[in-house]
Amino acid sequence: MIQPDPIERFREVYALAEKIDRSVLPDPTAMALGTVGEDGSPSVRIVLLKGYDERGFVFYTNYDGRKGRELLARRQAALCFFWPTIDIQVRIEGSVVEVADEEADAYFATRHRMSQIGAWASRQSEPLENPGALDKRVSEYERKFEGKVVPRPPHWSGFRVQPERIEFWKGKPNRLHERHLYTRAGTRWKIETLYP
Repeated sequence: MIQPDPIERFREVYALAEKIDRSVLPDPTAMALGTVGEDGSPSVRIVLLKGYDERGFVFYTNYDGRKGRELLARRQAALCFFWPTIDIQVRIEGSVVEVADEEADAYFATRHRMSQIGAWASRQSEPLENPGALDKRVSEYERKFEGKVVPRPPHWSGFRVQPERIEFWKGKPNRLHERHLYTRAGTRWKIETLYP
């Protein structure tokens, strides 16, 4: 029987991915994030999943960088996980909202201090003025926050992709793969089995 709740199904396959030896799968949280620019051009990069529940899938970034600007302008995104060792892919499409400040603050406080400094120092997606520019900015913020708690920068926070479609793909012999598509229908999910 097909699991009726795609979030519970994701929880099950994600748990399998987390059990894979890190020498084989270094980071099961890695997911491709697709956004769309003002000119309609797609853009994809890898980000890390930092949480998920029935509300959606969360990652964090600099809102001034390309992905942040595109997500704030278009409010739609696609995610894709692929765990080759277990031959499972999960595709997620949906609308995007910012996480609450309290949620972002709590996550930022768990980051390594140098990652916190880096969030202040990086002008994400902007051209680097010279080879030493980033190191200089890191040093400046290290001095600024020396002996202090590093606060979350106002331009750095999280996005939650609220799923409207979730597809589970399981590799099968002869490329006769198993595909189940969940589509949100109000408060329920419609489930379809797709041809490979």
